[in-house]
Amino acid sequence: MSSAVSLAFGKASADNRAALVGYLPAGFPSVAGAIEAARAMARAGADVIEVGLPYSDPLIDGPVIAEAVHRALAGGTRVADVLRTVEAVAAAGVPVLVMTYWNPVDHYGVRAFARDLAAAGGSGLITPDLTVEEACPWLAASDEYGLDRVFLVAPSSVDERIAKITRACRGFVYAASLMGITGTRDAVSGDAAGLVERIRRHTDLPVAVGLGVSNGAQAAQVAAFADGVIVGSAFVRRLLEASDNQQGLHAIADLTTELSAAVRQRPSPT
Repeated sequence: MSSAVSLAFGKASADNRAALVGYLPAGFPSVAGAIEAARAMARAGADVIEVGLPYSDPLIDGPVIAEAVHRALAGGTRVADVLRTVEAVAAAGVPVLVMTYWNPVDHYGVRAFARDLAAAGGSGLITPDLTVEEACPWLAASDEYGLDRVFLVAPSSVDERIAKITRACRGFVYAASLMGITGTRDAVSGDAAGLVERIRRHTDLPVAVGLGVSNGAQAAQVAAFADGVIVGSAFVRRLLEASDNQQGLHAIADLTTELSAAVRQRPSPT
């Protein structure tokens, strides 16, 4: 049975375009504010939304996301708020994945987290710091509750490693376009297209590229060779720079509209 995420990527592919995947952390600028921002993103054309679970030691997060996560934690955001955010955004009709470091899930209880995520209407998890060798409890729980599991493939991954990671994935494969922390870049990594090509040798799953995309031009560049374009820091920056919640919502919607148009700029098949 296809998941909501798989269906979203399938629809994008049928339209000869890449899927747009947008990220926002739960609890920033507030729990209600994050829900409204994610809904604005969905209305403006995001195909899949990642809801970040705020964590005190965000190893791969750059300064923009780290600042937003810090504010969310300072505001008292907890796992229950993340699940409430998932439920509210999923009710808007867009597939929702939780992007989370593994420690909070392990602390909550892997099976319990899978159960509660599924009950909230969530589609699965993106787990940047979970290796497939340590993922057995999550693989079992995600099977039990029908959840997608998205692991990251780095540019440094050898073919044997890519094969192992992609076998464990469901929904899509997350291709990290560069080594390093999240954040906007002046240009898309030159390694990204080659990494997508190497991943496709090992799986029929969609491959989405993340880390570094910040504007329509970069999104169109990635959409030319990937099945999905993942954007995080650029959205979070819009909220950080907004003078109030309303301005933040307008900024989120405007950027989503720009990116949604950009992922549709693939050349027509000949």
